[in-house]
Amino acid sequence: MSFSRRNFLIATGVAAAAGSVLTACSSGDSSSGGSSGGKQEAAKAQTTTVKIGTAEDSKGPAPEVSGAKKGGKVYLLNDDDFSHLDPQRVYYAWNSLAVVVINRALTGYKVADDGSQTLVGDLATDTGTMKDGGKTWSFTLKDGVKWEDGSDVTVDDVRHGFERAFASYITEGAMYVQSWLTGSTDYRKSYSGPYSGKHLKSITTSGKTITFHLSEARPDFNYVVAMQTYAPTPVKHDTKQNYDKKPFSNGPYKVKSHDTDKSMVLVRNEHWDASTDPIRNAYPDEFDFSFGIEQLTAIDRLLADSGNDQYAVSWRTIPQERIQKAQSEAKDRIFQGLSSGVSVYWINTTRVEDKDVREAIIKAWPTAAIRQLQGGSVRGDYATGIMSPLVAGYKSQDVWGKLKNPAGDPAAAKKILEKAGKTGAKIVYAYQQDPTQAKIKVVVENALKAAGFDVVSKGIDSTTWYDQTGKVANPYDIYWGGWSSDWPTGYSVFQPLFDSKAIADGGSNYSHLKDPAVDAAIKAATAETDNDKANAMWAALDKQVTEDAAFIPDVYMRRLYLHGSKLGNVKMDPNFDGCMLYKLYVKA
Repeated sequence: MSFSRRNFLIATGVAAAAGSVLTACSSGDSSSGGSSGGKQEAAKAQTTTVKIGTAEDSKGPAPEVSGAKKGGKVYLLNDDDFSHLDPQRVYYAWNSLAVVVINRALTGYKVADDGSQTLVGDLATDTGTMKDGGKTWSFTLKDGVKWEDGSDVTVDDVRHGFERAFASYITEGAMYVQSWLTGSTDYRKSYSGPYSGKHLKSITTSGKTITFHLSEARPDFNYVVAMQTYAPTPVKHDTKQNYDKKPFSNGPYKVKSHDTDKSMVLVRNEHWDASTDPIRNAYPDEFDFSFGIEQLTAIDRLLADSGNDQYAVSWRTIPQERIQKAQSEAKDRIFQGLSSGVSVYWINTTRVEDKDVREAIIKAWPTAAIRQLQGGSVRGDYATGIMSPLVAGYKSQDVWGKLKNPAGDPAAAKKILEKAGKTGAKIVYAYQQDPTQAKIKVVVENALKAAGFDVVSKGIDSTTWYDQTGKVANPYDIYWGGWSSDWPTGYSVFQPLFDSKAIADGGSNYSHLKDPAVDAAIKAATAETDNDKANAMWAALDKQVTEDAAFIPDVYMRRLYLHGSKLGNVKMDPNFDGCMLYKLYVKA
């Protein structure tokens, strides 16, 4: 199983669940609940919309930010260097945050001030033309899009980006399109990349138009090609493995220097034409990244807000030790939002086969108390399903009444067990061995015992968490997990998580759900060519899998960051859970 952007979120989510990212004592959080078990109303998660834009929406320039001006230098305080800048090797969210101002893809997301998103043509004149029910897609390139040397971005460069994703040294990027272009997950057996002088027969070009002939219908293909993995690489400047160090730019900024693990400087690409770009504003003249700065150190520098740090941004979230201080001393410099990740607790349906038992677990589950131990509202908004509010078509539903009673109801759970004749059912709860999770373990044990379960808790080292819980024959009934979609439609949520074919060691169907009705619903929604209908089908599937009682909704995860006082319009990117470099500006 590849280590994907979504799996990176899962990995960092382990830290979040363990209390090292978004944990703090929450002040004034009336919806957090406590461990008392009392009923409390909880606010619904904030939602956004994602729509398909028109050719007109795809025209540049990007809408101006009120009060913004060009010029100045921005400093980025990072703990680690970027693992990859080569677009075909980019999949992690924090890499994409930087690469999105260097490389433009065929499509991309225009983010409005209210957080709503429109899929638009970025390099392409629109969001593509679909034929054959989604098996054939064509995109025509805009005029005037240049590389940093002033040469045109061509369909050959776009094709080269897709084809070099097949090369043997490209092992980190997304793999969706490669599989669809060859009809095989073992796609390198069909094609080994462009360096032998051969092109993929499933990609054709004519003039400024590139056409993809897919092995299966992909009505949401225009979303998929917005991923940085599928941005172009210039044929004439492809340095293969060395391209990662200093990729060629067709975006508003280019790499001036990059000293691995120490620093990187981005400066303006003078050949970028704002009139072709509907997404990026690009106000600062320069971005200076410093690597090796610990998270806590970065936040302390930003709280002090002196010198160049007044023009700086934290690349990582505010750690637990500083959230209260930041909220009291620098509230107007915190930028935050829901991330694309959803936190849940998986119920192993292989071991807990009785649906009544699974329903009783969910009814008893102390969601409010768990969230409070992890920081209350800063941890996230109460989740009711697996589909994030940032995914197109999201519809609020509350199958288990968690919005009305996030504290859980052990008494109601006990009645379910008694009626089913399952009182005293043994439940093995797996948890990560750290101080916060040890406290959560006690809360979970108390709630489940009050419901009539016989609870056994087993601690697991966080470094082996997914090795152990990722086995089909694992000995656990309940274990934490997280997920983030690769693009904001339902396919990359439901197919990986609930398709019965994804049940395998190291697979992504963590609950081992095997429901023919769910498989059929995934297949139907995948094939639906009408976007509105497909989105509605994915939303219905969110309710369907929730009713299957294969997981316990926890929270729609939230991220908090800090910036210096001399920066304006600093906002979180809803796709990559970090700072949108192309929207902020330096104040006078």
